[in-house]
Amino acid sequence: MKKIHTIEAPAAIGPYSQGIVSNQLFFSSGQIPLTKDGVMIDGDVKDQTHQVFRNLQAVLQEAGSSLDQVIKATVFIKDMNEFADINEVYAQYFADHKPARSCVEVARLPKDAKVEIEVIALTS
Repeated sequence: MKKIHTIEAPAAIGPYSQGIVSNQLFFSSGQIPLTKDGVMIDGDVKDQTHQVFRNLQAVLQEAGSSLDQVIKATVFIKDMNEFADINEVYAQYFADHKPARSCVEVARLPKDAKVEIEVIALTS
């Protein structure tokens, strides 16, 4: 197993890694809308979702992967009423490639984020 760490995404805010590579699979920790400096993005759920994808792209790149190699995504949202807005942004990053996905509403996310996404991807 290889731990993934990049300064291009926020550091873990607990005792975990940004991701792990094992047997040519990358497993990301959930990414929330923190900048790489650890500052929460102000703004609506669309702004927050774009930041989550910037973070995912950074950890995927460090792992030798990309969004095109994602095979499964799990989306956690604070308010199911914002599902359409999150989906609109999500579709910009997964336009042609459409990995398997689960989406669940949760009571609360770390740092009171509106969205968190984790992925499983192939690595080279």
